[in-house]
Amino acid sequence: MDEFKREEERETEETEKIEEMKEERAEERTEESDSEQYQTEEIAREPEASEPLEKPAETKPIEQPRKKASGLGRLFLLLILAALVGSSITFALIYQYLPEIMTHRGLLESPDTRQSVVIEPSDDISVYTAVAQKAMPSVVGITTVQVQQDRFFGTRRSEGLGTGVIVDERGYILTNSHVIGDGRAEQLAVILHDGSQEPAEVLWYEQSMDLAVIKVESETNLQPAELGDSDQLEVGEIAVAIGNPLGLNFERTLTQGVISGLNRSIQLGQGIAIDNLIQTDASINPGNSGGPLLNAQGQVIGINTAKVQTGEGLGFAIPINTSKPIVDQFIERGEFSRVYLGIRGYNVSDFEGATGITLSAESGVYIVEVVAGSVAEKADLRPGDVIVAIGEEEIETMGDLIRALYKYRPGCETTVKYIRNEQEQRTDIIFLD
Repeated sequence: MDEFKREEERETEETEKIEEMKEERAEERTEESDSEQYQTEEIAREPEASEPLEKPAETKPIEQPRKKASGLGRLFLLLILAALVGSSITFALIYQYLPEIMTHRGLLESPDTRQSVVIEPSDDISVYTAVAQKAMPSVVGITTVQVQQDRFFGTRRSEGLGTGVIVDERGYILTNSHVIGDGRAEQLAVILHDGSQEPAEVLWYEQSMDLAVIKVESETNLQPAELGDSDQLEVGEIAVAIGNPLGLNFERTLTQGVISGLNRSIQLGQGIAIDNLIQTDASINPGNSGGPLLNAQGQVIGINTAKVQTGEGLGFAIPINTSKPIVDQFIERGEFSRVYLGIRGYNVSDFEGATGITLSAESGVYIVEVVAGSVAEKADLRPGDVIVAIGEEEIETMGDLIRALYKYRPGCETTVKYIRNEQEQRTDIIFLD
């Protein structure tokens, strides 16, 4: 029993101790809570006690300078980007326009643009198209009617067709002599570029040169062709022929080729030869005669005259410089005055062949007769003399002499070189009006 009581007493003491410990802990917690409440109240009171202590509370605005710095950086980057873009545009404009500005001010040589030459063809047309557009309005068709004597059928009328080129806006047209029947055509008409047909008259022709000038009266505005310089031609240059081959069904046909040769001579029959011709492989057929042979600038450099029937690509044209003195007189004076030397002569080779006499001159014109009162008589030229040059031009045939005389006008002075008694001599002459 005693032990049982002792156990109860121990348990009671332990329970009391535990209770005491719980009370002590509760008191400690209460004191800590009071202490924290006191500190919180002190902190809340401090702003009221001292106003300057509000500054530390502004800790968040410290971030504002960082935001401003970021905005300035972005602005700086935009300025750099704008500068780069502006520089690129400036360099591009300089690259494109600086050469043009320097060329305009003479600081830089302009590139060679000779192929846009006079005619100035654009990128979308060829030189042949450009030549056609420039020259075609100046090309005309020529129709003729002439009376011919036939051994079997007697007198008959025949029609002919050729081509011509307008050389003056007043209606002067250059063509071949054989196109107008060497002056024998009874009716002559011209077909203009607009299709209208007008009567024409023959003003001049020369069979030995195969050239003629006709005139048409028309209310249509005529466009003359531009004449080039045939003395400057070189083999291999572009050549363009325009004409009416094989009839009006093929009027104003353009063919192209090159200058194949220069200073050619051909026989036209009946002892007539034409010298100093331009050879071309541009197709020339019946009906092309009298039409223009053009260069790459659309300038007339020759008058188409003949084709060798036995070969292909062998066409010939009379150099335009041969006819220029004649054309110039018609344009300036409305008429042509031919000068004469006043002799009757033969080629040296023909004279030797006919008489069997060998002359001292290898070529030239042998004087058979001198006309009284002529330029030749006044210059003391005599029968038996051989003319070998007039001015700077050598004379080998009568054709050369005739062509040389067409370059002079009344009142012109020149020198004739001739051979007499195997001696070369010179004499000055003045052509009469």
